[in-house]
Amino acid sequence: MAHRKLVRVQRRHFFMTKTILLAAAAIFVGGASYAAVPTLAGHGNSTPVHVTPKKGKPLVDQTSGGIGEGIVSQNFGSSYPTYSSADADAFTVPKGSTWSVTGVIANGEYFNGSGPATSENVTFYKDKKGAPSKKGLKACTYTGVAGTDASGSFTITLPAACSLKAGNYWVSVVANLDFDAGGEWGWNDATDLGPYQADWENPGGSFGVGCTTWEAELTCIDDGQANGKDYELLGTASK
Repeated sequence: MAHRKLVRVQRRHFFMTKTILLAAAAIFVGGASYAAVPTLAGHGNSTPVHVTPKKGKPLVDQTSGGIGEGIVSQNFGSSYPTYSSADADAFTVPKGSTWSVTGVIANGEYFNGSGPATSENVTFYKDKKGAPSKKGLKACTYTGVAGTDASGSFTITLPAACSLKAGNYWVSVVANLDFDAGGEWGWNDATDLGPYQADWENPGGSFGVGCTTWEAELTCIDDGQANGKDYELLGTASK
């Protein structure tokens, strides 16, 4: 389907042009170069995190294939609201199983600043034709959760468990961070892949690449990154 096309030459050209323009608009603070406005992706000082639960194994583990590039997934607040964006990755709860998700690890990094995020938003979505549904699951939407922050890699304990029956779902992690105060946070890409490649959206449209609703990340930001996100879901599985 069109949603799953990995290469769009026009958008690739636009993205490259936009990157050049943003680089030209960079400012220098204390010898470091920072963009004057938010950018789509970046590299920073990343400390990958992996946690093995005391009992059992992680429900999803895509932390072995991180490639160290962060795609912006951030609530910019009142400073740059139309740049606020979200990244999401898909996973499958196997047939005959019910998951109780109690934690999320999102390996990422800060760029155009050093952070830190004030908190994170975690949202689980049902799958709708290979993309996140329009609204998150009411019982599995968590706003303003303060996870442990290791240089942009978040270990987040959910305030209440998210119960999921068999099927395909999506999880999104968004950092709450004012651009002028700490720059940007990007969720790292990974070579590991769930049932679909990662999706991304920028509802306000200020990044200028379309994707104001969920579309394949590679369609929105075609700069050679891999297809999945670097993360873990922690919890228990029952039948």
